[in-house]
Amino acid sequence: MDNKPESVTIGGLAKAAGVNVETIRYYQRRGLLNEPVRPAGGIRYYGSADIARLVFIKTAQKLGFTLSEVSDLLRLDDGAHCLEASELAARKLQNVRGKIDTLKRIEELLSEMVTRCHTQQETVACPLISSLYKGVGIL
Repeated sequence: MDNKPESVTIGGLAKAAGVNVETIRYYQRRGLLNEPVRPAGGIRYYGSADIARLVFIKTAQKLGFTLSEVSDLLRLDDGAHCLEASELAARKLQNVRGKIDTLKRIEELLSEMVTRCHTQQETVACPLISSLYKGVGIL
């Protein structure tokens, strides 16, 4: 990705991408985003390619990719590695489906516990609290 003429400061870049300035600095330390050379005037400027890269990073994170995985995806961004990117996404999809299954089990158990609480009248021990003490085999 080549930068168009540099046009915004780090504050402008942060605003344009909807992130904090410290987030940009962190991404730079992680090697996810290049840090422009500081010119004689002392202010670094960023271009549209930097904004696009930040949007890419944040979108990938919203899809559940870790920053390490985002780094892998960025390395694959040359048009010749679609299969590798697809394999990474397939692993992420499998992970997401596993989490969904776990959340469904949690939902069922919580629903069952709430129902037991509402059906128990004047008991000394709350069925929900008792179940938590006994341990619930979810995870």
